[in-house]
Amino acid sequence: MNPQVKLKPDDTRARIMETAEALFRRLGFSKTAVADIAAELGMSPANVYRFFPSKNAIVEAICQRCLSELETKAWAVVRSKTPASERLEQLFLAISAYNKENLLEEQRVHEVVVVAMEQNWQAIKVHLETMRTMVEVILRDGIAAGEFEPVDPRETAELIKRSMVVFTHPVLLGDCLEEHQDLEAALRQSVRFLLRAITPRT
Repeated sequence: MNPQVKLKPDDTRARIMETAEALFRRLGFSKTAVADIAAELGMSPANVYRFFPSKNAIVEAICQRCLSELETKAWAVVRSKTPASERLEQLFLAISAYNKENLLEEQRVHEVVVVAMEQNWQAIKVHLETMRTMVEVILRDGIAAGEFEPVDPRETAELIKRSMVVFTHPVLLGDCLEEHQDLEAALRQSVRFLLRAITPRT
């Protein structure tokens, strides 16, 4: 790239996030300073602060990007044409697989996740509500098709989301991985147990 060409602000933000994430993975969140991120990028710490007011703000932006990626994958499952019971199972499998692959591959990444959850950022609250909405959409489809009992879809979606938290919460999922050698089998068992409560008796 021509050194005279200036990066757009969005490009610079993305480079800062990418570099910070790589350093968090390599050094750990607590051992990475904004000065380290700036040095890796060949810029001054002041320039990093022009885009992010703090190290936590960088983590928040990375967290938001991960949540957006996860929601894109999850909505693809929700909007598929398969039976509602299959979609519900696939939804939780997709969420669990994403968190396992992207957030729990090593302890240093796990540290960043813990920081994000402890901060209880608005983005995470919005994400949890989006997840509940996804479950509700599947339930409404299942009720309309006669696949599920005519339960209250909003209330039942909240109950199912709460019941499956061990498979969807990144921190709890880390503990669950230690307990279950076959996480996918345990998840499928849990979903099918919940589905029995709303499936019409024949």
